[in-house]
Amino acid sequence: MNETTPLGAEDARSFAGWFKALADPTRIQLLHLLACADRPMSVGEVVERAAVGQSTVSHHLKILAEARFVLADRQGTSTFYEVNRNCLTVFPDAVRAILNQKGTGGEC
Repeated sequence: MNETTPLGAEDARSFAGWFKALADPTRIQLLHLLACADRPMSVGEVVERAAVGQSTVSHHLKILAEARFVLADRQGTSTFYEVNRNCLTVFPDAVRAILNQKGTGGEC
């Protein structure tokens, strides 16, 4: 039987924020779009490739950036977004922590 290690309140809040940020199909699609592009994209480029409008894209990218799933780089009047691969790589550790399994550790 595994010894239970309590999940700290700070980790629980972080993990909940991550899951909440991913709890929308449009955000998952935007992450996939950015991951496939494998380069920073402007909001305009994302809008051209997504089936949603500019304000919706901006709203969802803001949420993803707050959760650090995407990185935003402001260049003049444009903001370029790219997937934060480091963050997505450690995301499975949140699931392992919830299941009380050992993970590789890391921070998003």
